[in-house]
Amino acid sequence: MSRSFHAVQSTFSNPGELAHLYDDLPRDPARLARVVRDVMIHRGEGELFGHTHPADRLHHDAESRYVDDILRIVVDRNAAPLTVRREPGDRFVGICRDFALLHVSFLRHVGIPARLRSGFADYFGSTGFHHDHVVTEYWDEERGWTLADAQLADPGITAHWPADFDPMDVPRSRFLVAGEAWRAIREDGADERTFGLHPPQEGPFHGERFVAGNIRLDLAALNKVETLLWDVWGEDEGEPGDPLPEPSRLFYDRVAPVVSGEVSFEAARRLFDEEDVLRTPRTVTSYAPFNGPSDVTLR
Repeated sequence: MSRSFHAVQSTFSNPGELAHLYDDLPRDPARLARVVRDVMIHRGEGELFGHTHPADRLHHDAESRYVDDILRIVVDRNAAPLTVRREPGDRFVGICRDFALLHVSFLRHVGIPARLRSGFADYFGSTGFHHDHVVTEYWDEERGWTLADAQLADPGITAHWPADFDPMDVPRSRFLVAGEAWRAIREDGADERTFGLHPPQEGPFHGERFVAGNIRLDLAALNKVETLLWDVWGEDEGEPGDPLPEPSRLFYDRVAPVVSGEVSFEAARRLFDEEDVLRTPRTVTSYAPFNGPSDVTLR
């Protein structure tokens, strides 16, 4: 049931009227990841490419929630087939979530079950720190559900980071899905300050409250609701970095195992349906990094 569910496009991954752009796509997951990599550039990668992102693209591109909007931006800048590598100035300026979402969209289009996973990667430079990140999880007939990082699909990018593994088979010890990160903190004594958007000296976006937010994002994505990372709902009162109330900590102790390890599709669906705190409402609060907070009604 899970594989058939995740082989069909979601509202967020559906190319809609632009599906014809997918006609010439390869069917291999690794080649699809490279197509994604060659039409996108991360908002933090300009220096790696000797490129400066225009300010309006930083404000606009990564606010695109849906694949059809991403595709319009890509082809408006360069009308070549998606399989043609773009120069940095012609690429969509996004974040990890956008690489994963487009990869998932491609995979679903060719019939490969795929989903986004929200969690924390240890391969982005800061020793001992687990960076907020989103990757693809796709079905491989030999390996089962397998993690892939389309953002690393260009060897020139991979060489910049300490990622000594195949980007199409990310070790689960190098990327902890959100539930596993929570359990590492709560059950194994990991330092909560080593999980977040950035290390503690750079701001408050780390720790249990941040990890709990990623659990909500990951559960939603498992249910094919692949929101922006700064779309927020069901949050306890408090500021970033504030300790979670004890009842909330106990609540996420119960939720985390459902989105850890071999995920039970039925359990993840039931939890999303039954818990108001976890289920994505029609209107979310978007704390857009450049555009500021606003209420957004989803499609």
